[in-house]
Amino acid sequence: MTQLPDLEQLLTDPVVAALARAEETAWFGAGPVDTIEGIKASGIDPELIAAARERFNRFAPWFAERFADTRATHGILESPLVGIPDLQEELGRRFGTVLPGKLWLKRDDSLPVSGSIKARGGIHEVLEVAERLATEAGIMGPGDDARVLMTPAAQEVLSAHGIAVGSTGNLGLSIGIVASELGFNTTVHMSLDARAWKKDLLRSRGVTVVEHAGNFSDAVEAGRKTADEDPSVWFVDDEASLSLFAGYSVAGSRLAGQLKALDITVDAQHPLIVHLPCGVGGGPGGVTFGLKEAFGDAVHCVFSEPTHSPCMSLGVRTGLHDAISVQDIGLDGKTAADGLAVGRPSRLVGEHLQQLIDGFVTVTDERMKAFQGLVHDTEGIDIEPSAAAGFAGPWRILENQDYLTAYGLTPEAMANATHIVWATGGSMVPKEEMAAYVAEGQSLIDQVLWS
Repeated sequence: MTQLPDLEQLLTDPVVAALARAEETAWFGAGPVDTIEGIKASGIDPELIAAARERFNRFAPWFAERFADTRATHGILESPLVGIPDLQEELGRRFGTVLPGKLWLKRDDSLPVSGSIKARGGIHEVLEVAERLATEAGIMGPGDDARVLMTPAAQEVLSAHGIAVGSTGNLGLSIGIVASELGFNTTVHMSLDARAWKKDLLRSRGVTVVEHAGNFSDAVEAGRKTADEDPSVWFVDDEASLSLFAGYSVAGSRLAGQLKALDITVDAQHPLIVHLPCGVGGGPGGVTFGLKEAFGDAVHCVFSEPTHSPCMSLGVRTGLHDAISVQDIGLDGKTAADGLAVGRPSRLVGEHLQQLIDGFVTVTDERMKAFQGLVHDTEGIDIEPSAAAGFAGPWRILENQDYLTAYGLTPEAMANATHIVWATGGSMVPKEEMAAYVAEGQSLIDQVLWS
């Protein structure tokens, strides 16, 4: 671990000082880095995107057979992209600035099987492990239909192995649901304050849920230790897994197909600006990598975090990455956006992908909840708090002329911009809990300071 500088020294940076005060912040890079150079500097092979996409396609028949909500897409796991013009107009009125271009919502909250941005990665790694074990056992060949994993011989192999993960909620849901369906002995390590309904859902599927008094990092470390002690258990490491990363990255090429189908142009004069919710950073990092591979310099990615848990912003800003946690600057790491309640960021993303990320925005819990209420009132869409983190981003960009100038986002280009807020989580929330979310959000709409 890198030796931490003196806290007083860290706080001489005005952004770090604002983060330490749990204030809303927005900061951006000094200028763009060429995408080709940025991908090369990351050290991550873009071929992993194609490999993950092919794996999802190989497993499509299995998904169509095992999960009814995938039958309409013949087992392909993808979420809709929807325009939200009424919300765009209402937010423009409340922020006091009309947002040029068009605002869209990428609805990973309704992704089949397990609705969240984390689902692609978690599911992909489980599929990769199952495929490897079946291949090593001589049960599955390169071109075989993945439904071979439903045979007694395959089940005997998979049931002799375990999958373990540490999660704040949504990653654990995706891994637990799919791993248990494949026949793995599955264990999800979660913090005590993770949503009870997520734990109950996992347990109902035969998943062992182990609760920890500490935070996300404690749950991850406990899961890693348990797996290290048992060679039959595969640990899914949300802080450093390339397999998770590969699964997330598939979203880039999928989004490219959706935009093409909608006749939406993406180039220098028609920029694509994507606002991604960020916890440990693996999900938004993988999506960013996939988007950059698909759109190059024409896409701009901004990470959004809760003010009490801005671990990626802190790690990148200080250059310390996973050697610093939000607790080191006096924050408690607690937030209603449980999927984003992470104190220490992923080094894989912070250190290797920072050149591909335009900037970072932090948002209070109260604002996220107010966004929830507005999304419900204007568009009739219900999401959980973490899914609302990105809605401040488009207006924070408009406030920063230095960023707009440095990245070539001229008024003419912004008039043609496609803004996408990436949602995560919502469709699986129990109706009673969602109703409470919405009611609280509606009560905060007029209390939040918008301008």
